[in-house]
Amino acid sequence: MTAQALTRSTTLSDLISLTKPRLSAQVLSTTAGGMWLAPGELSGRTWLLTLLATAGTVGAANALNCFIERDSDRFMHRTQARPLPSGRMDPQVALAFGVLLAALSLPALLVGANALTAALGLLALVSYVFVYTPLKSRSWVAMLVGAVPGALPPLMGWTAVTRSVSWPGLALFGILFFWQLPHFLAIALFRKEEYRAAGLTSVPLQHGDVSARWQLLIYLVALVAVSFSLYPLKVAGGFYAVSALLLGVLYLGHALRGVVKGLGAGWARQSFILSLIYITGLFLALMVDGVARV
Repeated sequence: MTAQALTRSTTLSDLISLTKPRLSAQVLSTTAGGMWLAPGELSGRTWLLTLLATAGTVGAANALNCFIERDSDRFMHRTQARPLPSGRMDPQVALAFGVLLAALSLPALLVGANALTAALGLLALVSYVFVYTPLKSRSWVAMLVGAVPGALPPLMGWTAVTRSVSWPGLALFGILFFWQLPHFLAIALFRKEEYRAAGLTSVPLQHGDVSARWQLLIYLVALVAVSFSLYPLKVAGGFYAVSALLLGVLYLGHALRGVVKGLGAGWARQSFILSLIYITGLFLALMVDGVARV
């Protein structure tokens, strides 16, 4: 491979990495889940356009986030190898890429889905880039703000089909919102010193580890309650309800043990892993339950 071809390959790879592909894939799966669970039908074209436009909107938000946080990312182990903090990419390239993605994706979301879904996509992008990102260095409240755009994709999937905001769609939003909070708190606990070095704030840094553990438990109680609401709302059936209960008891038991015993970074890392197992198991149960009821 020539040096020029290698440079082009590296640039393309770096542009893709700005969109945070793993996070974007999770967002797309929850958007698709919202569309699949919603009552009604969509054409294959609408499904495809909605997913592609959502992917572009999320990618734009992530690229602009990388541009804004390029300096603080140098101090975080999980972000220091990104194209901007490592110096592989001109920041103006990342900025232009993010703006272009947003300029293409939001109108596509309007055409592919509807005005309500496009408005939710715009809300997600604006709140993530212009509220959550700058707030991260000022207050732990950024965690609550950041959970909003992260929870909007399943609601966007729901509104793409129904063209309205209803209780089942809001329940899906609530599950993702409350799931992110213990997930974020776990990361903030075991990466506390990296947050400090990067100039970012968090609950552990502002209020201490004890407060962070208690908040993790409280938000988790809310998560389990909201996740179970899909059953009385008739979005899910008995298999999902039992699965949600068992997963919730497992997650709550782990969190309660951390609060009672005052456990530290090792427990927080386990909580982070358990949060991923929980949300994966919950959506798998929702999918299996839905297939069984068809």
